[in-house]
Amino acid sequence: MYTIAALYHFTRIDDPSAVRGPLLDLCKAQGVNGTLLLAREGINGTIAGSRAGIDVVLAHLRALPGCADLVHKESAAGDAPFIRMKVRLKKEIVTMGQPDVDPRASVGAYVDPVDWNDLISAPDVAVIDTRNDYEVGIGTFKGAVDPQTDTFREFPAWWEKNKDRFHNKRIAMFCTGGIRCEKSTNYLIGLGVEDVFHLKGGILKYLEKVPQDESLWEGSCFVFDGRVSVDHGLAEGPHILCHACRRPLLPEDRLRPEFEQGVSCHQCAHDTTDERKAAFRERQKQMALAEQRGERHIGPA
Repeated sequence: MYTIAALYHFTRIDDPSAVRGPLLDLCKAQGVNGTLLLAREGINGTIAGSRAGIDVVLAHLRALPGCADLVHKESAAGDAPFIRMKVRLKKEIVTMGQPDVDPRASVGAYVDPVDWNDLISAPDVAVIDTRNDYEVGIGTFKGAVDPQTDTFREFPAWWEKNKDRFHNKRIAMFCTGGIRCEKSTNYLIGLGVEDVFHLKGGILKYLEKVPQDESLWEGSCFVFDGRVSVDHGLAEGPHILCHACRRPLLPEDRLRPEFEQGVSCHQCAHDTTDERKAAFRERQKQMALAEQRGERHIGPA
């Protein structure tokens, strides 16, 4: 059984490159895989490994300056959710493209999952899903507004275009683990929006703490690891991943004529060139050959 830890923490990291090497070496030594992003504004990512290995890495992270109160969310998986470890240097740990946004200064009021239903059921509350369109497509809260963004960077422009819809409304925002709402609520506060709230711990904490028979969540929650999606109780969901466009698919989507393993699905079949599809087919061929040899083809590191 693999322990999965999803985490983020906003803090000042003066030299992310100096943090990267020791962190990557430690993760590899502990058999921990996944992806961690480092930027001057903090750290973000998801890792998986043994219980002992995850504990060692979390202790290392919390020993970094300003990270003592780093919070993580845990779940479990029977199969390895990641096949290698990456620690990447970024300009932002979640990209919004707004240099004046600083969650360390102020964020919306945190709402515990057990209180979330009452808030979003109030008639004067507008509920906004800050995730990308393909994530919203497989599950969201009942009645939530979908901005239909391809990336989080598009959210400020969407808000500017749609802000009049929310006049005299309290704003409740949510995302997978909470990190996007740290930035989106700070952004709205900076624009003078009052009464801004967000779901503490994100959808993952809600699915963990709120019983299914009391839940206002509809569908599954997309996650950025090998499980693809999770349901209530953080049980692994039914989705698989299209390895061409990286969007989630239900098992029955594999029966559609546009689906070709590793090459295309109904969401991307018309978006890629013949040359790109040929490259995907070659990748699938190499993966099959590696499997026949008892190896795992993971591409370039």
